[in-house]
Amino acid sequence: MLSEATIEKFKANLRGELIQRSDERYEEARKLYNGMIDKRPLLIVRCVDVADVITAVNFGRDMDLLVAIRGGGHNGPGLALVDDGLVIDLSSMKGIRVDPKAKTVSVQPGSTWGDVDHATHAFGLATVSGVISTTGVGGLTLGGGHGYLTRKCGLTIDNLLSADVVLADGQLVHASKEENPDLFWALRGGGGNFGVVTSFEYRLHPISTVVAGPLFWPIEDLETTLRWYRDWLPRMPEDVYAFYLIAEVPAGDPFPKEIHGRKICGLMWCYTGPEEEADAVIQEAREVAEPLFEFTGPMPYPALQGMFDGLYTPGDQWYWKGDFFREISDEAIAQHIHYGKVPTAKSTMHLYPVNGAPHRLGPEDTAWRHRDANWSMVIAGVDPDPSNVPVIEEWARNYWEALHPHTLGGAYINFMMEEGADRIQATYGDNYKRLVSVKTKYDPKNLFRINQNIKPTAS
Repeated sequence: MLSEATIEKFKANLRGELIQRSDERYEEARKLYNGMIDKRPLLIVRCVDVADVITAVNFGRDMDLLVAIRGGGHNGPGLALVDDGLVIDLSSMKGIRVDPKAKTVSVQPGSTWGDVDHATHAFGLATVSGVISTTGVGGLTLGGGHGYLTRKCGLTIDNLLSADVVLADGQLVHASKEENPDLFWALRGGGGNFGVVTSFEYRLHPISTVVAGPLFWPIEDLETTLRWYRDWLPRMPEDVYAFYLIAEVPAGDPFPKEIHGRKICGLMWCYTGPEEEADAVIQEAREVAEPLFEFTGPMPYPALQGMFDGLYTPGDQWYWKGDFFREISDEAIAQHIHYGKVPTAKSTMHLYPVNGAPHRLGPEDTAWRHRDANWSMVIAGVDPDPSNVPVIEEWARNYWEALHPHTLGGAYINFMMEEGADRIQATYGDNYKRLVSVKTKYDPKNLFRINQNIKPTAS
């Protein structure tokens, strides 16, 4: 227990807000994107600058508190919060600065990808992010990051140029290929194990308008379309991106009423090549099986990034499982057919392509090990009703267990629940020992352990 005097002294050293359990804003402050998470921190610090972050890190360490770091709060297992500990909430730190001449952007860790897209799109530029614009930049980046621009531009970490980091001892350091290169290597895929990042610098690309949107087939066409997709996509130029999905047609615009609730498979497109050539690429999908629905066309890149925002709003119950695939075998397709009828309206399975540009780096160039993966899969059980949690958990687990023997063994850490040390080690493979070494150097007492944790070597 902390004395009132200790808490008041801490509060006096902050520019930002300190929220305690007795405060009116506490219940709202502890909410996360995943409504399944119900954790009760002792203190939540809404940092407004780097000085607040340093003060909070020092306080958490000196008071021997469990410390969690919150950015966008989208993390599935709720690792942005901790029971009875200190949450360092970065969501108020939203500064963004675009350098259009250098084609770079500096981003504070409370920003969402929608914030970044808004800032960069004004200059006709973009960088690699996820597929929901309300996702925070920090968690996605530190886990590796993939999205609509990945085949053309690489992973998010492949576009990370530098980072400012508050370490466990309260020191602020700069990490890049030139400064603290071991830390910079570990930040690119190693998660939040090494410190609190207070600024990210990304490379930008001249991407403004894309040809994008969904194309759905009836679920009965899953075998035909997935067999075609697995062979077709790897042969396509890197301007062609399409992730494969299994879902249910949402009840609302732009979907016709007569297909609301239909079980479907399909593609989400993002074509970055010459606009006049896009239709010929999409036509190949139309000819494999007759589409049930199509809503593709030219759109600003931020519009594509925000396309799922209205469907996946904060507060739903989420349970997800992930894995990497080098190939999609006939046996794996059989399991997709068996489990692919989603149990609830918002549940889904996505196969995201991670080939193309990510393959130009080697497995030891960044902490992200699986440079030989062609797809990153997520099985997401989602529903607004807490009573359906057993249904979505059982479906996601059974689906994943059936597919796991056909995978590379590891997963994108941002698609993992709390699944234990073996899964974390499988994800990093031969890079795990090096990550342990970096962790031991920068966080020897494991202050930052509310994450997909890499434990330091015991002193």
